[in-house]
Amino acid sequence: MRLFLIAALFSALAACGVAPRQQAGDILVIGDSVFAWNRSSGQDVGRVIEMELNRDVTSRARLGAQLQSGRLASLGGLSIPDQLTSGSWSWVVMNGGANDLARACGCQRCDGVIDQLIGPDAMTGAIPDLISRARNQGAQVIWAGYYEAPASRSFAGCHPWLVTMEQRIARYAAAKPGVYFMDIEDVIDATASHLLAPDRTHPNSTGSAVIGRFIATRIIAES
Repeated sequence: MRLFLIAALFSALAACGVAPRQQAGDILVIGDSVFAWNRSSGQDVGRVIEMELNRDVTSRARLGAQLQSGRLASLGGLSIPDQLTSGSWSWVVMNGGANDLARACGCQRCDGVIDQLIGPDAMTGAIPDLISRARNQGAQVIWAGYYEAPASRSFAGCHPWLVTMEQRIARYAAAKPGVYFMDIEDVIDATASHLLAPDRTHPNSTGSAVIGRFIATRIIAES
């Protein structure tokens, strides 16, 4: 009976996504739904990077994932820092922060939340901590910023706050070797509605392809 209970426990943990995961490899993608969107059709950003580079890519990005989350969110796989497990990767591609702002401050008066994610000095907070973890494991890091989606209902009002956050991330990346900030607005701007899904928030398959190729070009340039 004891052996049966132990086996049942491991089965339950595996079903919840707590089973051991690949802890080393070539390229790891972590973050939220911008990266995870179109995964069911095999056209998400991670898959595009894999096809463009002909390199092994593991994506753990999840819909609704946050940089700062409680225990339940962590157990549900919605903690972006938890997507980076111990191990080593050549590259880690990251994004995040929009869900934190939407849930913690409703994208209104978010100064305090932004400071927790990355401080005014651009050197402290959850984002520098996550990037430092990846760098300490030997990976080069790309942080992908968001694009503006003016017709989005889910994140109305978020854009100015995300701009402030990403300006700080860019300053951090400029000061740290092996860290690169990429502004996705360079390839998806506020007029590019044809690259968005029907919810006017997430990328459609063409949008994911544009983002994935954009990131792949930087990996090529820095490899």
